[in-house]
Formats: sequence, structure tokens, C-alpha cells
Amino acid sequence: MGNRTDGTHVNPGVLVVDVSDPTNPTVVHEIGPPLEGNPGESSRELRIWPEKNLLLVLNHGCSELIHRCAGGNTVRSTIRFYDISGENAAHPELVSTYLPSRTRPQVPHEFFLWADPARPGRALLYYTNPSATDPGELIVTDISGAREGRFEEIAEFKVTLPDNGLDNRMHSLGISDDGTRGYLAYLGGGFMVVDTSDFAAGLPSPQVRLITPVERRVFWGDPGAHSAVKLPGRPVALTTDEVYGKLGGVLPAHGCPWGWVRMIDIGNEAKPKIVGEYRVRPHNLESYCNDVPPDQENFSSQSAHNPTLTANLALVTWHSRGFQLFSTENPRRPRQLAEFMPTPLPAVQTEDPALSSGRDKVVMWSYPVVQDGLIYLVDLRNGLYILRYRGPCQEELDAVGFLEGNSNVGDHLAYAPCAPAGSTASTAQAEERTQWTGAPATAPAYPGAGFSAEELHRD
Repeated sequence: MGNRTDGTHVNPGVLVVDVSDPTNPTVVHEIGPPLEGNPGESSRELRIWPEKNLLLVLNHGCSELIHRCAGGNTVRSTIRFYDISGENAAHPELVSTYLPSRTRPQVPHEFFLWADPARPGRALLYYTNPSATDPGELIVTDISGAREGRFEEIAEFKVTLPDNGLDNRMHSLGISDDGTRGYLAYLGGGFMVVDTSDFAAGLPSPQVRLITPVERRVFWGDPGAHSAVKLPGRPVALTTDEVYGKLGGVLPAHGCPWGWVRMIDIGNEAKPKIVGEYRVRPHNLESYCNDVPPDQENFSSQSAHNPTLTANLALVTWHSRGFQLFSTENPRRPRQLAEFMPTPLPAVQTEDPALSSGRDKVVMWSYPVVQDGLIYLVDLRNGLYILRYRGPCQEELDAVGFLEGNSNVGDHLAYAPCAPAGSTASTAQAEERTQWTGAPATAPAYPGAGFSAEELHRD
């Protein structure tokens, strides 16, 4: 478990949690200073590369205003690689450190880990470098030699977008399992598809090639697209926004109605189009903004954040709206199946300045991780939550050995229509959901769907 703030606070490092008994998770170790949890440094992004038994920790600078950090503007971003084989699983051992060529604070900002399914031992990092001027907003690094400390930046890429007053920086991306496509989230610049097949094939001098012409991209204004991932087995992408509160006017483009999920038809990758959306009511409706409480408008977020997908389910952390699980069987009409809202701790050592300083004390943050059918989530205020889902398509989660939204190292299941729990879908329903481009039908009711949960709080 990483940390959104820095080493000026208690327990600032990366926590190792024993979840062998998921009903009783226990902190067994902290990777602390000087490796992790230093002043001004936030251990923001973590991945596991199972084939190599490596934990990857991206550290970057963080600010006093947004993250309650100290001196983050002087921190150089790093990605540290830890051995987690055998006994090191509980006490990770540093084996190497990657110093990316871009050295600004908060760069790399996010990254996608792509392990080559055709060449064991080969892996690439696609990391984002949000910048209006840098010629490389996407950097591709070969990390196959990570255990030996060898890192080779093999390509960089940038889309030139119109100077239209929007925040046209790249924030995040997803890569297809086979490595041939990339799905770009360009904040106010919107969503585009790129060809990454050179990298999948291991060609010399590989290049990222734009498939979606700039003039045909889909975009909807600031703050814009935060994450972009593809639905398994179907020509549809899912994007999330991340919209904060206005923070007393510091973030004027943020605030009510915050951000939500959009479903994008990419059957024609050169001309994507939005075909559906999922909002949490009433907070993501414009009508709610007429009477939104000032502290909620400024110091909390009712926004979608990070998604993980199975064949027919979307698992999305949604900041103060908790955890949302909804059906993507018909991407034109995503339908809520369940939600989980934790009970907040009465008090914590550090309130997040931007996300929990108002009335809302839930801040679901991480990409959901599914392991052995259980869902692991981090609320950056309240701790780690482990859930089991019971409802339609639950078999998709029950069958998962490992799955996360920001790498291809997990299980992706074949697409098949799911029926409501305890019933059989009619032929018409099954056909409508499979051929989702047709006229949408009324979605069936899903009684009894929900979660059971055990929770871990940081004391």
C-alpha cells in the first residue's frame, strides 16, 4: 500500500499487509525512509510484476496545497524495484532504481506495465509526462533488465493538439493485452487511440503512431479524461474523469457535477464516439449543483477515478461516492449492480486538503485489484478494504486469479452475456446485450446484489 502524502507524517512509507486471512489483514512491515516515505515524496503508483517477483514503486514530488507535503518541488521522481520472492514478500528488498529522463516533480505521473505475452521476461513501461511543451508526453521504457539495473528508454511520443484554452496534457493510458493498441486519456484533450504494434513485435526503433486523427478525437472539456481502458473482447473503451472540488477557487474548472464514466465506441478507431455514460445520482447531475453545500463544492470530490474491468463488469473507485460496480453488458446503458460505502473513521492523523477536508470523509482511490475472487481497494483516508461481490456475473470475479486495471499481467475473461443471479436471461435479452449496437432494451432488475466486506484501518 502506497501513500498519497510524504515523510513529514507518521508511517509515510509503503506498508506490507498480510492478507493470507482476508478477514483479518495485518500490517507486517513498512518500507520506510530512506527508501520510501521521504519528505516531499509520495509513493503514488505501485505494480507487481509476478513473473519476476518484483514490486514497482513510483515516487514523485507532492505539494503542500493538494497533498500536505513539504518540499515536493525539489524531489526527483523515481521508480524503485523490490524483490518480493520467498521471505522477501513480507520484507521487500531493493534491487534497482530507475531514474527517468524527465525530472520534473510528478513525472512520471502514471504508468502502465506491459509484460510481453510472447517473450517471457520482457516488459515495457509506458509512462506519462504531462506537459504542454515537452516533446515526449509518453515515454516507453524497456525494463526487462530491471534486476540488473538496466533500463532503456526506447521511444517517446506527443500529440499536437489545438491551442484552444483547454488542459491538453496527457494524463494516463491503457495498453491492450497483446500490446498493439494504446488508449490515451488527454485530460481536456480527450480520448484517442494509437498503434503500439512496433513495441509488441519487438521491432528496432519502434514508434507510436496516431490512429485517431486529432480533429476526430472525442473530448468534453476540462478537467477531462483521467483514465482510459478497453472492454475485454469488444470494440469499446471506458474513460473516467477525475474532478476535485474547487479548493476555494484554486481549481475553478473543478467542482460540481464532478466527473463520471463515458463509454466510447471504437469500432472505427479513427472516429471514436461516445455512446453511453454512467453517473452516480444525484451528485453527478447538473441539477445537484444548484444547492451543493459550499464545503462539499470546495473540499471533496464525487468523481470517478480508477477502473478495472472484467468481461461484463466495471469496478471503479469513485472518491466520496465509494466503490461502484456496474454492468457493461450493454455499453449504451451501463447499470449499477452494487456499491460499497465504508463507514469513515471518526478522526485521522492527516485530512487530505483537497478531498476530505469538507463533510465527506470517504476517498476511494486505487485501481481495484482482484485476487482469488476478492476485491482489494484503498481509501486514502480510511485504509484497505477487502470485499466479496455477490450478484450478476459474480462468476467473472470468482474465476479471477489476479487482475488489475493498469497492467496486462492479470486474467481477462472471454465475453459472454450474464443473467441476473438465480435466473436465466431470455434469448431476447441475451441477444440485445451481445449485439449492443442495436436499440437499447430495458435493463433487468438485479435484486440482492451487494458486497460483504472486511476492513483494515491504519491506527
